[in-house]
Amino acid sequence: MTMSRIIAGALAAALTACSGPAAQRATDTQRATEPQLAERPVTGGDDVASTPAADTAGVILFLGTSLTAGYGLGAEYAYPAVIQDWLDSAGLPYRVSNAGISGETSAGGLRRLEWSLQSPVAVLVLELGANDGLRGIDPGHMRANLDSIIRLTLSRYPDSDIVIAGMQAPPNLGERYTNAFRRVFADLAEEHDAALVPFLLAGVAAVDSLNQEDRLHPTAAGQRIVAANVWRVLEPLLRNRARRARSGAP
Repeated sequence: MTMSRIIAGALAAALTACSGPAAQRATDTQRATEPQLAERPVTGGDDVASTPAADTAGVILFLGTSLTAGYGLGAEYAYPAVIQDWLDSAGLPYRVSNAGISGETSAGGLRRLEWSLQSPVAVLVLELGANDGLRGIDPGHMRANLDSIIRLTLSRYPDSDIVIAGMQAPPNLGERYTNAFRRVFADLAEEHDAALVPFLLAGVAAVDSLNQEDRLHPTAAGQRIVAANVWRVLEPLLRNRARRARSGAP
C-alpha cells in the first residue's frame, strides 16, 4: 500500500464521524440550498474575470491548497470557479482570483503572500492547513503562519474581509494534536473577527462518490458542495459589504 493511500485512509477515518450518515444529510441540504443556476461552463483560476474590471466591487482572493486549485480536475471545476458563476448570477460584481497550489502549506502560503496581494483584495478566503495536518506540522507553527497571513493582508488592505476555511487532521497523530489543530481555525476567526467555514469538506469528506480515487480530492460534484459550504458564509458577507458601501460606513 502506498503512503498516499495510507494517509488517505487515515484522513477518511478521521472525517467519517462528520461525514457518515451526516454526510448524506449535508449533501441533501446542499442540494436544497445551492443557488439554482442555469447549467453553463464556469471559469476559474487566476485569470477569472467574468465581471468587467470597471464594474467590479473587488477581488476575492482564494489562497489555498490543491482543494482550491482543483487538483485532478482543473481550475475551471474548482470551487472558486463555481463561486464565480454564482456571483455573476447573483449580481454580485466580484472577481475571483484562484491562488491555490497543490501541496501548499501555511508556511508556503505566507512566503508567496506578497505576490498574491498585488491586486487589491476585497475578501481573502484562507484555505490553508490541510497539508500541515497531513505532515504533522506543529499546530502552533501553523497558527502563527495563518495569523501572519491575515495580519499582512489587513495591513495592506484594511477594508478587506477575511473568511477562514476550517479543516480536520488525521487521527493517527493523536487526539491532542487533532484537537489543537481543529481549534486553530475557530480561534483565529474569533481573534480577527473573521467569518468561519467550520469544515470546508463537510458533506464531501469520506463520501466515496464525491471524491477522486485518492480519496482526498473532491470530484466536480464534490467541488460544488465545497462551494456551497463557502457560499453560505461568503454571500451574506458580500451583501453586508454592499450595505456598508451604500451607507458610507467603514
